Amino acid sequence: MRKFMLSVGIAALLLMLVTWLAAALGTESVSFQRAMTDAASIDHRILFDVRLPRIALSAVAGAGLAAVGAAFQALLRNPLAEPYVLGVSGGAALGATLVIAFGVPLAAVWSSALIPASAMIGGLAATALVYAIARAGTEGSATSMLLAGVIVNAIAGSLITFIKSLVSAAKAQDLLFWLMGFIDVPPITTLAAVTAYVSIGCAVLIADAGRLNLLSLGDEPAQYLGVNARRLERRVYIASSLVVGAIVSTTGLIGFVGLVVPHALRRMVGPDHRILLPLSMLIGACMLIICDLLARASFHWLGTEPPVGAVTALLGGPLFLALLRRRANW
Repeated sequence: MRKFMLSVGIAALLLMLVTWLAAALGTESVSFQRAMTDAASIDHRILFDVRLPRIALSAVAGAGLAAVGAAFQALLRNPLAEPYVLGVSGGAALGATLVIAFGVPLAAVWSSALIPASAMIGGLAATALVYAIARAGTEGSATSMLLAGVIVNAIAGSLITFIKSLVSAAKAQDLLFWLMGFIDVPPITTLAAVTAYVSIGCAVLIADAGRLNLLSLGDEPAQYLGVNARRLERRVYIASSLVVGAIVSTTGLIGFVGLVVPHALRRMVGPDHRILLPLSMLIGACMLIICDLLARASFHWLGTEPPVGAVTALLGGPLFLALLRRRANW
């Protein structure tokens, strides 16, 4: 308990520091004093209408992706498991794309509820496919899982490309911007809906943290210790698909947060998921806030802003290759 409180306290302080930096820095300088005292000032509008909602979305998305990555790694006993690599994000993106392209405009009020639901269905379908392949393997189940994730992502990506060719140029451009993984200023209804979905899913994962510890020992030992492995797996997959679906439906595809954060923290604080899951949420929020700050501030002098998904891939891609190389003994 002492170690848990100390770790969470340090992570919370880091999150507050990162939030302050992201609110203070940007393409325009902001006076906190003027923003707090003058509601009609441009500083107030920049801080409360633009930066803080964007920071909040980054924090929620980063926390959810990191928590799901930690849960997947425990469930499949593989440090390479994460929603982007396993194809869950691709399936969620496909589900949301279908609704956006042929049904609900992004500006519709009720899209904040329907689009995450469709993304969750797509994520569940992708999860079921990858899970079925992984469970069918024996010694090579980890390799089968990774290959299945690559295949599912490729299929989802090709279907999304095909859908974009069927819609108008304007809608195709909107889909392209969304699928590249951008953190933008969210409407308050969208932010509230995503926060609710992610909170519910992460609460389920944290409630099962002790059981995930037992499951990491193997299915049979967990069964002997009173854990219904199949029921736990279904619960974790449904909760994870809810979280990933809500995030992907709002931010698009952002990879490697769920890979980098849990893996790094596991080396620092150990494999106890009662500590690892809350810490992953806090550090995942910090990571995505920092990546978004880099995306919106670093290239301002060129008059452009790269997608945050590209920044996370630049950070997480080399680590993923290093892990894959170590496990494969290249």
